[in-house]
Amino acid sequence: MTENSEVIDTSLQQVLFERYPAEAIRQLEQLEPEEIARILSAHSPKIAGKIWDRFSPELGARVIDELPDNYTNDLFSRLDPNKAASFFRVLDAGKREKLLDHLEPYIANDLKRAIEYQPDTAGALMDGKVMYFRSDMTVGEALNVLRRRPKRTYRKLYTVDDQNRLIGMVEIEEIALADHATLLSELERSSPAVVSVTANREEMVEIFEKYRVTDLPVVDFDRRLLGVVRHHVLVNAALEENSADLQTMVGASRDERALSTIGFAVRKRQPWLQINLLTAFMAASVVGIFEGTIAQFTALAVLLPVVAGQSGNTGAQALAVTMRGLALKEVYPRMWPRVLFKGFSSGFWNGMAVAIMCGIGVYIWS
Repeated sequence: MTENSEVIDTSLQQVLFERYPAEAIRQLEQLEPEEIARILSAHSPKIAGKIWDRFSPELGARVIDELPDNYTNDLFSRLDPNKAASFFRVLDAGKREKLLDHLEPYIANDLKRAIEYQPDTAGALMDGKVMYFRSDMTVGEALNVLRRRPKRTYRKLYTVDDQNRLIGMVEIEEIALADHATLLSELERSSPAVVSVTANREEMVEIFEKYRVTDLPVVDFDRRLLGVVRHHVLVNAALEENSADLQTMVGASRDERALSTIGFAVRKRQPWLQINLLTAFMAASVVGIFEGTIAQFTALAVLLPVVAGQSGNTGAQALAVTMRGLALKEVYPRMWPRVLFKGFSSGFWNGMAVAIMCGIGVYIWS
């Protein structure tokens, strides 16, 4: 390959990375980590930033393992600490220590902070690159601060006191329309929702669905502002929470993934399977009561799968409706007598209707 063709390839890759990152990541995922590292190292992390944002933790860590030290230092200085931490957690301990030794101290500290929090907590998902503004600052001063910072999209500015405790927030539209001499304290209002740094994903999703916020401030136990959980992170968390609810409906753990270890899957599924086994024996005992009748009329044995199928459908309907009610906060555990009565009554009347139709069908068939 000539030098000119290499320059052309690099230029085309840059265009692909910047304009079509989704297509670029699909192509890169087909390559070996060594080849991906060779391609990306030819471009600065600033150019390939959209690519790194789309890497899975596992693949990203394998690619980082192949990169030269000087490139990783620049890469981690530009990556969001929480995204970098997702790669960092996958690396082995030796590689992590080696990387930390080569990184600038402030970058290493951000990484350590992001890794300290449990996965799926507010601390692990938050964006720590949040700017503080004092209530006694004027709008003009706030705008000057914004102009000196790297170009980013801001929806809200958060105001804090001298101890960096969260006071309130100011919408960026109000900043744009206000007089430059106006104090931020005249524009600020209390944030409708604040979340603790240790809050789990379920708590964040509940607050998100209740208040419909675009960003969720994260504070520590002294209400000091630590970061913000951005809107796209909240949306992804809500989607993951809903998919986890689907798993719990069939007795699988909400923590299990498609590639979880066999031991983890067995350990989490066994309790549900044992309960199902018990209920299956209970159903079999009911059938056993009519064993003599079934032996006398063998045609009834043919209908046993129909009974089992209909009972399974009825249980699945009741489970789905109840789980949805719990997810939407329409019912609470203390309401179990009403839910049980409704399930029993609807099951009885649906059973009567199905029995009549089944009797008519069997009469015509036999």
